[in-house]
This record gives sequence, structure tokens and C-alpha cells, in this order.
Amino acid sequence: MTSSSDFSFSKFSQNSFYEVLNAHLVDMADLGGDKRIVDLACGTGGVTGLIVERLHDACESVVIAVDHSASALKQAMENLKGGRDSAIQFVHSQVEGLSDSLKESVDTVVFCNAIHYIPDKDALLADISKSLNPGGKFAFNTSFFEGSHPPESLEYYRKWMFKSIRTLRREYGLRPIRSEKVESRRQLTVEQYRELLEKQGLTIVRQEIDTVQVPIEGWLDISGFSDFIEGTLPGVPLEEASAALQSGVHQTFAEMNITHVPRSWLGVVAVRS
Repeated sequence: MTSSSDFSFSKFSQNSFYEVLNAHLVDMADLGGDKRIVDLACGTGGVTGLIVERLHDACESVVIAVDHSASALKQAMENLKGGRDSAIQFVHSQVEGLSDSLKESVDTVVFCNAIHYIPDKDALLADISKSLNPGGKFAFNTSFFEGSHPPESLEYYRKWMFKSIRTLRREYGLRPIRSEKVESRRQLTVEQYRELLEKQGLTIVRQEIDTVQVPIEGWLDISGFSDFIEGTLPGVPLEEASAALQSGVHQTFAEMNITHVPRSWLGVVAVRS
């Protein structure tokens, strides 16, 4: 029997290119002198570790690792054990309830590759702004925005989805239910993100779009992540949908004779006025 934990983000997050992207965002945020830093939706602690590594004086700083999943937090505690764990606090909380979970305001909130999943981004950003000290920073990145697909990658996506849906139909007799489209598929433009931030008193001070070459392993791993599966093949059971997506990856890479496909990530650092 397959459990929901089999379709977690953990495997994809271990790809080296993904760690490099998140490390770059953390560096963009320039955390060295910050005293209270939140890793929002910390998962199993990969980004938390990157943040702790960059603190100039861990004894004077605290990293608050926040996640809605108790099992992910437990794994994060285990993964970060033996390092400078005295600088880390673990908080079990929904992303949208950050300000209620904090005892006092913070200097920086880092939110890696998850903002696209939040339905009410206005409320989220208002709560993050409320959680920050004046001059505090909010850093986030996302690979789900309008412009994340470089033009040269569009043929890959078209072929991949066609082959996956064909496999799903032939092998399992299933079809996606498009009416069940999930939040991550409703992608905002860079300008729409800017407008949302400014509405909540957050001014962008740094913005970059990084295009990386994602190998076949990255596409296979993301095909095993529940939120991605539900976004691409909505309404289909996870096990069958994941198998179809992975089959589509293999078929498309072979047909196009490619080793990597480009994907763009938006990285933003904004400051509270």
C-alpha cells in the first residue's frame, strides 16, 4: 500500500542544482548580521542548514524553522543534529499563521519554492510583513511563475505531457480532470508579485531570474512529488499519475536525445518599510 509520504518533496530537494538555487537565495538575503531568521516551510531542514552556515555568530542568532508537517520537523531535527543546533528552534505551524507562532518579530523570513502553493498570497504577505521588524527582509524563490519555461524548453513540455497522458490512458484507462487544477498551476507574473509585495509595505531590493539545466533525475524526482503530480495530472490517483509522468520523461528524453532541460527560478528579496 502506498502512503502519502511516498510522494513527498524530499527526493527532489536533494538534487544538487536545487540546493545551489536555494543557497543563492540565502546569499541574496545577506543574513550575516541578522539575529532572528525564519525558514518558512522548512521541510526536512535543507535550507535551515544553509542559513545556519552563513551566520557570523550563531550564539547571537536564532533560526526558527517553521513547517506544518510534524514528521518533516522531526526529520529536520534529526538532519540538523550535531551541527550548531543550539541556534535553531523548531515550530509546528501553518505557513499562513506565522505571526501567531512567533513570540517576537524577526529580521528575515526565507520562503523557498513554495509561495506558488498559497491560495491567498495577499493574506500571507500581510502576515509576513507583520512578522518583520522595520527594515526586515523577506526572501523567496519560485519556479512556478509566468516566464519559468524558457522558449527552448516548450517542445519538451509539450511532448512530455502528451506522452504522459497517452500512457495514463493506455496503461490505466485514466484521464486528468482539468476542473481540479491546483493553486501552483495558476502562475503570476513578476510584476504581479511586485504589486502584491508593495501592497503589504514590502519593497523589492533585489530580483534575479536564474535559468538552470535540470537533468533527467530532476524531472523523474519532481514526477514523484504529490503537489506537482496534482498540478499536471489533476484528479488522477498519485501512483498511476506518477508512473505515467516518469514514463513520459524517459520517452521524451530518448526521443529528443537530450540530457538536460532548462527551467527558470525567480528569486526576490524585499524589505519592509
